[in-house]
Amino acid sequence: MALVHSTMVPLGTPAPDFSLPGTDNKTYSLESFKDKKVLVVIFMCNHCPYVMAVLRRLINLQINYAEQSVQLVGINVNDITKYPDDSPAHMTELAEKKNLPFPYLFDATQESAKAYNAVCTPDIYVYGEERKLLYRGRVDDNWQHPDEITRHDLRDAIEAILAGQPVNDDQISSMGCSIKWKE
Repeated sequence: MALVHSTMVPLGTPAPDFSLPGTDNKTYSLESFKDKKVLVVIFMCNHCPYVMAVLRRLINLQINYAEQSVQLVGINVNDITKYPDDSPAHMTELAEKKNLPFPYLFDATQESAKAYNAVCTPDIYVYGEERKLLYRGRVDDNWQHPDEITRHDLRDAIEAILAGQPVNDDQISSMGCSIKWKE
């Protein structure tokens, strides 16, 4: 497992569009979430220990903020030939087992990750209503020990956007497993 830090795409960058199938057999694009005030795009996968460590926190964020027009969406782009645990069938199993309250999409072409400049799992991008990047970075300051968290970076960014306030400029890159690119 190669540890990689996100690239910290410039704030204000427009959200690249996508059209991807989800574990629920629906196809999603940016247009699917046009009525949401906040869109959180998360590049994730099934096998990464960093994703698994924060998955419950992501689920709770979606549950806690769904009524406030916040939408999370997970995208898996990993090469399933080399990493079969990340296949769409296994994604569906994970979505059902964890009762994911947000769409979990698969991109066999890996084009969405390239468009977003994603490099790791989880790699997180938060957009306001105009779909300009307002936050990119980590979930919080302790991926391994949830009982020792002192900064809730992702939650704080969501709350600032909902309140019409600027998001803290002190944004710390996400870290996780490298995206498993096709050769």
